[in-house]
Order: sequence, then structure tokens, then C-alpha cells
Amino acid sequence: MRVYVPLTISGLAEAHKTGELGPGPLTAYGVTPALREWYVSDDVEELEYAALNRAAAASLRLIAGRPDERRRRVVVALDVRDQDAVADPDRALDASSLGEVRIATAVPLAKAAAVHVDAADAVDDVTAAAAALGAADQGDDDAQFTVDGAEDHELLWFGVQEIPGLVD
Repeated sequence: MRVYVPLTISGLAEAHKTGELGPGPLTAYGVTPALREWYVSDDVEELEYAALNRAAAASLRLIAGRPDERRRRVVVALDVRDQDAVADPDRALDASSLGEVRIATAVPLAKAAAVHVDAADAVDDVTAAAAALGAADQGDDDAQFTVDGAEDHELLWFGVQEIPGLVD
């Protein structure tokens, strides 16, 4: 199963240094039954793109909670065994957890298929979105518009071998 692990630039640097994503449990996003039902598509690529976007939103939350963090969303795409990515059935109907899975243990970075990171031109919008996230969560429409502005930026695709250049 392809899963998408939300990180930050410093989290990616740590994974590169240690050679693994972890420690477990890791929160990731994948094509779960709840995500399939919500997205209403049978196209696997579209569903994986939706899971990637859910992970990008979770990366934004990580950034918002760390004022000193670089303002670029990071998502690592991993291939894990289906049984290693477990969705919580009690949270399946919670819209904030659509596609969310848990991986119990650390995962070797060697299992990563790719890394997705914001381009430099997204930094201002990601910075504004991270600052507005709390107000958006409280129902502020203007703040939600600002958060959506970060989501308008597509994450760039990088090969795992390019991680050293991303974390410098």
C-alpha cells in the first residue's frame, strides 16, 4: 500500500540522518475505505492524490505548531504492507481523519518511493496558512480562505536521492 507521511523539513532531515521515519507509531494517509467513499472515485491515482493532499494538510498542521520550522510542507511517499497501515474504525466517519492510517513501527527511509515538498514560491502562502489555521478551525471564513491558498500550491516531486539538497 502506498502511504503518505506528513513531515516538516527538520523531520525530513532527521529521517535522512537516522535512515528511518520514526519512531512509531507514525501517522500517514492512504487510500482507505472511508477515503474511497468520501472521494467517490475508482481511479487509484486520483485517490492517492487525495491521500497526498490529506498528508500535505497534516504537514501544514505540524508546521503551524512549530514557529521555528521552515515553512514548506513535506510529504514522504512510502510503500508498506497493507497490514502495516491500519485505519482506526472508530474515526472512520470523522472528516478530519479521512485516509488516516497508523504504522506501528519506524519505517526505513529506503522504503520511500518519493518526497513531495513545496516550491520556494509557496513559502509566503504556507506561512500565512500556518498562522491562520487556528482561526480557520474555529470557523473563520477569511482564515479558511488563507489556508486554502497554501493548498493551491502543488507539492513538487523529488527522488529520495535528492533529500540532502532539500534539507540543507
